[in-house]
Amino acid sequence: MAQKNDKYKYRVTWSEDDNEYIGLCAEFPSLSWLADSPERSLKGIRKLVADVLSDMANNSEAIPEPIAIKNFSGKFMVRVPPDVHRKLAIQAAESGVSLNRIVSSKLSQ
Repeated sequence: MAQKNDKYKYRVTWSEDDNEYIGLCAEFPSLSWLADSPERSLKGIRKLVADVLSDMANNSEAIPEPIAIKNFSGKFMVRVPPDVHRKLAIQAAESGVSLNRIVSSKLSQ
């Protein structure tokens, strides 16, 4: 059974190739669970993750930290082509705001 304090990031989506719903877990990208309903797919992936976590704990392996409880600094580096950088810098200057504010605004849309 899935853990009660399970804080991992799950997603259920339709798989046209498999003609079933597929349950996924962001922290365990190699795992998936196919089922005929979204509910069964979610239940299956949560149980699979619980089983993997139990196995990892029994083998003293490092357990992935759930994304939901990780601390993020709010800083990351993105490389863009020079012409994109120039265009963004111009937009920032014309708007009277920082390049960071322009990029942050565009990313949040």
